[in-house]
Amino acid sequence: MKSHTEPMPAKKPLVIVTRKLPDAIETRMRELFETRLNVDDTPMSREKLIEAVQTADILVPTVTDRLDAKVLVRAGDRLKLIANFGAGVDNIDLETARARGITVTNTPGVLTDDTADITMALILAVPRRIVDGADVLRKGDFKGWSPTWMLGHRITGKRLGIIGMGRIGQAVARRAKAFGLQIHYHNRKPVPPSVETELEATYWDSLDQMLARMDIVSVNCPHTPATYHLLSARRLKLMKPTAFIVNTARGEVIDENALARMLEANELAGAGLDVFEHEPAVNPKLLKLKNVVLLPHMGSATMEGRVDMGEKVIINIKTFADGHRPPDRVLAAML
Repeated sequence: MKSHTEPMPAKKPLVIVTRKLPDAIETRMRELFETRLNVDDTPMSREKLIEAVQTADILVPTVTDRLDAKVLVRAGDRLKLIANFGAGVDNIDLETARARGITVTNTPGVLTDDTADITMALILAVPRRIVDGADVLRKGDFKGWSPTWMLGHRITGKRLGIIGMGRIGQAVARRAKAFGLQIHYHNRKPVPPSVETELEATYWDSLDQMLARMDIVSVNCPHTPATYHLLSARRLKLMKPTAFIVNTARGEVIDENALARMLEANELAGAGLDVFEHEPAVNPKLLKLKNVVLLPHMGSATMEGRVDMGEKVIINIKTFADGHRPPDRVLAAML
């Protein structure tokens, strides 16, 4: 029985890439591997994904490619590695991959600052009505300054509740602390005391209790079966009607219909969303609301970040192809 650490054959592995990646990354992949690129960046259909898993030695999908059990059970014997271009792996059925002896890797860490920056931008944009103000100018409706016009809310001194205190949650906390926000968080377990001390952060074992006391809530946890609709209709109702919610993690963590209804009824003050439950579809109610800022899943969208992601993918593939354990392995192939 072969070990996953045994080198692949001397010939270059066939790598199939599902979407257009930065030119420098695609060029390097062509140099190192036999690589099939998606030149026109058209998302692969289910049939094309099945064809890819039946053909490739290594597949490089993105977070929008649904590699569920029905796709992965069709994988050919050649497919030994799925090197995901993205930190989240909720697009891949990990149990089926495990059963099929397929190793899965991701690209953690490189997007931390980019995602934290966009989170902080939304934390500022929603209470301070930045998009509202920009719209007034674009429409030619600016009539001059007035003491009571376009009033938003100060964020300094407010309480920020972070859901998920991993790399990104901590990076958000550092930024928010610099803006004078008081840091609170809910996590599976408390962060090390040194981190709590640095951030002057308060840990809440009970998410319900934290939500009821916060002025701003930031969602920074991954989407897993345990976090699906973590912010349910019941939990959203615990929040103060003056509170704001920001989500740059995954849309599925929030019950989007319940959120839209509450925003519409002014039971919440506002929301800043970079992700949606049924992407690329956006709840029509959200699109009509004035008290929301909506972004098209661009939290990690920097040139530097995308190149760093690609370099991680290449390192994972090269390490695996050379017979070693890839550094960002999510799942070991059980052979």
